[in-house]
Amino acid sequence: MRTRGILIAVLSALAAIAALVGPGGGVARADLPVQYSFLSGIPGELTHPGGSLPGSNDFHCKPSAEHPNPVVLVHGTGGSQQTNWGTYVPLLKNEGYCVFALTYGQITGAPWPISAIGGMGPMQDSAAELGRYVDKVLAATGAEKVDIVGHSQGTAIPDYYAKYLGGADKIDKYVSLAPLWNGTNTFGAGLLLPLVRQLGVSAEQLPICQACGQFDPKSPFVTELRAGGVYLPHITYTNIATRYDELVVPYTSGLEPGGANVHNIVVQDGCPVDYSEHAGVAGSRRAAFFVLNALDPDHPRPVPCDRAAPITGSPF
Repeated sequence: MRTRGILIAVLSALAAIAALVGPGGGVARADLPVQYSFLSGIPGELTHPGGSLPGSNDFHCKPSAEHPNPVVLVHGTGGSQQTNWGTYVPLLKNEGYCVFALTYGQITGAPWPISAIGGMGPMQDSAAELGRYVDKVLAATGAEKVDIVGHSQGTAIPDYYAKYLGGADKIDKYVSLAPLWNGTNTFGAGLLLPLVRQLGVSAEQLPICQACGQFDPKSPFVTELRAGGVYLPHITYTNIATRYDELVVPYTSGLEPGGANVHNIVVQDGCPVDYSEHAGVAGSRRAAFFVLNALDPDHPRPVPCDRAAPITGSPF
């Protein structure tokens, strides 16, 4: 009887392990709480400064046959691997993805909490940081390619990496929230770079935020990014824009036309009660389901229509 009891316990343990492991011995699905709010990652940074949200950056994670590409999350200006992705890390982990996120473009040598503010450095340097991180993810997971989900500045950084830093063959699906293909003139960005040039200062020499000067649609960075077209033929692109974007103006500038490998989505099409704007679109449940369908187009699910608030994207 004792031997039988031990055998049952062992079999139960093996069954529990098997239930956690995805198809093909891959990533364990999780049951993490998902809060649809752009601000939902901030508590993680406050309680675990410089850390990773639960469900992300597990370099022992092995992708499943169902989701063979690890997902790399690329935050926007002022964001980090925690603060930008409070919605997406648990959502994607629960779906069985290997989820990774980095903080790029930090102010060198800055103490916390300044160190949690990313996207400040020159975007070319940030793209190189992303490239090193992707190589680390591919080496750890054994995957051939990654899928990218970017927000704001995090939509431009991967494109530069793909076009100029060897990333073209390492990205499969590329999903952009509030894409920044044409830079922005809002908040004086279009006036900033010409002014500093008159002073003999380049965007890269601006204090605190070198990337901010590069948002000028006429900046060398945007010019180089757009040279020959922003898209590459072997990557599948999905652009998810919001009509209430106060930084990408007009919002349609983020919906760069392309070929069959480019899909443009406006969150409010078919759902006028989603009021999420530039930040809130990264917390909108509707936008999140568009992302899930872009990452797994073979298994689409109905996209909900919720009342979503500005700034947070939270239901209300």
